Amino acid sequence: MNRWRKVYNQIINGANDSSLAFDDVCGLLERIGFERRTKGSHNVFRRSGVLERLNLQRDGKHAKPYQVKQVRDIIVRYRLGEEIDG
Repeated sequence: MNRWRKVYNQIINGANDSSLAFDDVCGLLERIGFERRTKGSHNVFRRSGVLERLNLQRDGKHAKPYQVKQVRDIIVRYRLGEEIDG
């Protein structure tokens, strides 16, 4: 199983939201077609066909758990990431 499939499965599983690395969550979003724009500590992700924008911030080296939940909700709602190799 490749790295991005593992990160995807961790996000979808929802059991370890507080232990996901910020860089992994951002990398997965870019991998599934989101464009990243950074201003200060805010990393805003947009993708055509997705109405919502995701705004992520670091919590040390981890992503904030409530923001991982928002990422999961968007992935599930729009059925994204199913094409990741693995």
